[in-house]
Amino acid sequence: MEVVLVVILIFLLIILALQIWQVKRDFGSIDLGPIKTSLGALQSSQERTDRSVRDEIAKFRAEAQTQAHQQREELAGSLKGFGDSVEQKMEAVRLVVDANLKHIKEDNSRQLEEMRRTVDEKLHNTLETRLGEAFKLVSERLELVQKGLGEMQSLATGVGDLKKVLLNVKTKGVLGEYQLGGILEQILAPGQYDQNVKTKNGSSELVEYAVKIPSKEDSSKNLWLPIDAKFPTEDYTRLMNAYEIGDVAEIEACIKSLKSRIERFAKDINAKYIDPPNTTDFAILFLPFEGLFAEILRIPGLFESIQRKYKITIAGPTTISAFLSSLQMGFSTLAIQKRSGEVWRVLGEVKTAFGRFGEVLDNVHKRLEQATNSVDDVRKKSKTIQTKLRAVEELPGASAEVLLEDNASDELEEP
Repeated sequence: MEVVLVVILIFLLIILALQIWQVKRDFGSIDLGPIKTSLGALQSSQERTDRSVRDEIAKFRAEAQTQAHQQREELAGSLKGFGDSVEQKMEAVRLVVDANLKHIKEDNSRQLEEMRRTVDEKLHNTLETRLGEAFKLVSERLELVQKGLGEMQSLATGVGDLKKVLLNVKTKGVLGEYQLGGILEQILAPGQYDQNVKTKNGSSELVEYAVKIPSKEDSSKNLWLPIDAKFPTEDYTRLMNAYEIGDVAEIEACIKSLKSRIERFAKDINAKYIDPPNTTDFAILFLPFEGLFAEILRIPGLFESIQRKYKITIAGPTTISAFLSSLQMGFSTLAIQKRSGEVWRVLGEVKTAFGRFGEVLDNVHKRLEQATNSVDDVRKKSKTIQTKLRAVEELPGASAEVLLEDNASDELEEP
């Protein structure tokens, strides 16, 4: 409202200024008396207007203040009512929420109690089951541990026994001999080799095993192939220990000692067991372990030197198995060659028997043809008799007797 009053005052001032400007423009031609009178009247009117405007403004301000006060009171009342309503609704919501929370709390408490009971029950059952299984497993493992300890003790005892065997010269020879015997038993037939054989005339030395080789000159005579097992344990063990610690000087010393030991073995076998023509011109020195055989092959020139100087071939388990397998194939080939004459004789007898069998088949065929012809004749006569039998039913007694006599005479006349 104050803005409206200000606008009205500005408008009145503009009108006053225009009138003054017009008066000044026409001042020279207009009588000032009336103008002054008009100006006085205008001033009076202006004063009245000002007073009226001020009164209106005061009145408008009072009304505005009254309306504003009323509006503030109404707004305060509305806000108070709204606040009361909101407070009531919030109170209602709070009550509902409290009730729901109480219900949820009770429900959660009940469910938690049920879950606790269920969990306790399942946990108790699970613990009982798991503990039972765990105790059972522990018991089984303890039994296995106890059994393993027993086996370890047995193994320790066995290792000790094996160590004693490996350190004893006699038992070392028995170990190599046992392994060699197992290989021979697997590959050759019992009649193709023998044990503890005296291969050299004039000597009482017995070789551990000897393989029977058929002689080329006389097939009824066999040659012996001597095979002797040796096991230089001390030298081989020292060499392995030297390899483990990396002592080069000790390795060279052990290799030299092992080489000397193998040469003595070869010389001993050559002197005791090789005796051509009772034996082959060579013998086999068997080493029971592939590792030992490999170490011998690694010594430069040892294998060839022993083979050339002492006629001794060194072999490990794999090598001697391959050698004996080739011998077995040779034995089979030789047996086939020896039996080839018998095979041809048997084939000749079979050929003769088949010729006789053909003659017998021809006779049987003829007999079958004769039997077939006889069966056909009998079948024809059977049909004739059946026809005549049907005719007998229609003939008188005398005619039937005559007909039967005729049939009997016909059968007697046929060959």
